[in-house]
Amino acid sequence: MNKKIIVIKIGTDLINSTRRVQPVSQIVKQICEIKKQYNVNFIIVSSGAVGCGMSLMGKDKKPERLSEKQALASIGQVELMKRYTKMFQLYSNKQFIPSQILITRADLDSRTSYINVLNTLRELIALKNVIPIINENDTTAIEELRFGDNDTLSARIAVRVNASLLILLTNVDGLYTDNPQKKPNAKFIPVVKNLNQEVFLFARDTTSNTSVGGMITKLEAVKITWHAGIPSVIANGNTRNIIKNIIENKGTYTQFVPPQNKISQKKSWIAFGRTIKGKIIIDEGAVYALLKRGSSLLPVGIKYAEGNFKRGDCVSILTSNGLELGRGIINLSREEVEKVAGKKSIEIKKTLTDWPYEEVIHRDNMFLFQNNDMEERL
Repeated sequence: MNKKIIVIKIGTDLINSTRRVQPVSQIVKQICEIKKQYNVNFIIVSSGAVGCGMSLMGKDKKPERLSEKQALASIGQVELMKRYTKMFQLYSNKQFIPSQILITRADLDSRTSYINVLNTLRELIALKNVIPIINENDTTAIEELRFGDNDTLSARIAVRVNASLLILLTNVDGLYTDNPQKKPNAKFIPVVKNLNQEVFLFARDTTSNTSVGGMITKLEAVKITWHAGIPSVIANGNTRNIIKNIIENKGTYTQFVPPQNKISQKKSWIAFGRTIKGKIIIDEGAVYALLKRGSSLLPVGIKYAEGNFKRGDCVSILTSNGLELGRGIINLSREEVEKVAGKKSIEIKKTLTDWPYEEVIHRDNMFLFQNNDMEERL
């Protein structure tokens, strides 16, 4: 599907900025100019529906009740698309038209819905003059089905369309060694070539009343595209000509350069294609077996489980100190895992007659993140 597709995530603070020159207006202007000059296809993942609703209703604090958020999203979604339509008409001389796609996490979990989303995107991009604008369907999504932030949604979309680049626009220049708003001495990081745990320790979360994701969620999104071999950028959407600068490889932003070896479609689907329904915490022996021996995950190496998952769900595999080692499709339910955790197969067969699999997660249904720091400690 990729014919120079760039996915751009635009955050709430950029949509509802109080600046005299609206950042989102300048972003749309650049998209129009770049699309004409370089024949690039753009997909926008836009936040801002709830923020627009808050603005129209005169509210300055994001509500806590889900139903109130959904009501504000319903009000704000109309305003959000009206703004985009006006901007694209203005800056493209009515040549480019925005389209709207509202999805929930369940839409990407379901293979049928996922294919429908892809087919729709293919048709829209084939029209040449349409810019798809995707947002989470806040008006219908319940908490369990929410992405929680559009950073994650944009990364999953980028992987699904095999984008050439993901750009996460926010209100800071990129990644620093600490929060630059609180620590003026924090150092800026222009390029990341090793996405290890140290990088995640640099992140500090947001305190905005309208936005959901901070630097932590952006790094989690980068992790998705990183393992799919797609470059990512975190940049300041308030910076003049920021998208042009990224395209022309100049200016200030953080670039994440992934390894050359892309993971397979199956491994990508296991790691990032489905909602994580639970966590499996394993001991050091199991960590060694998975990383060094390429083993499947056996019951004896499990310490405990979290979440409400069933057979066939996707779960996260964590070390005892909370570091995510990988993800996989589990063969047991939460209740079954609790019964067999820490036990050898001989013990299990004595107490459980319905013991379908020797492995809790087979190695063929598992994706492990490459973590050099962890491997060095083993």
